[in-house]
Amino acid sequence: MTTTVEYIRYRIVPADQEAFERAYARGAEALAASPECVDYELARCEEEPERYILRIRWTSIDAHLNGFRKGEHFPAFFSAIRPYVTAIEEMQHYLVTGVVGPGKAADRS
Repeated sequence: MTTTVEYIRYRIVPADQEAFERAYARGAEALAASPECVDYELARCEEEPERYILRIRWTSIDAHLNGFRKGEHFPAFFSAIRPYVTAIEEMQHYLVTGVVGPGKAADRS
């Protein structure tokens, strides 16, 4: 399946990080319920802990912009994360290339 990957980079001050993660846990319920969302992942940088990246795989860019954003699940998602919109440093859509594969550590499961 061809998918669109959305990356959203945030810079969140330490005092707000716990609330930010809780807000995204609430917002994730709307993502999980959305038929346009394949999967999602919020990661925090180890070297610079104030940096976060949210990765969301959508079935297509159109499904994200015209399905999810105009659909029934977006209001709950946006309500949960609204306080952190001003902390966004980048929000872009990407197409995955053919350069993909497992690493050696994948054999350890």
